[in-house]
Amino acid sequence: MPVNISEVSPVPSLFSSVSLGKIELANRIVMAPLTRVRAGSSGIPGDLMVEYYRQRASVGMIITEGTYPDHASQGYV
Repeated sequence: MPVNISEVSPVPSLFSSVSLGKIELANRIVMAPLTRVRAGSSGIPGDLMVEYYRQRASVGMIITEGTYPDHASQGYV
C-alpha cells in the first residue's frame, strides 16, 4: 500500500516555498557562507564571483561569504 508522506510527517517539504518576512523563497534550501576567494586582490567581487553565485542561484537562499573592512584585515591572498 503506498504511503502519503504528507500524512505521515508534519515537517514541510524541503522543496516547498516559504516566506521569511516579506521575502518569498522558492524552496527551503539554504547555501551556507563559504570562503571561496573569488574576489580580486582588491577584495572587490568580480566576474568569477558573479558566475559562481549565478550557477547556484536555484537554491532558496544564498548567504554570501564575508568581506573585510580594511585591507590589513584580509586573512588570505
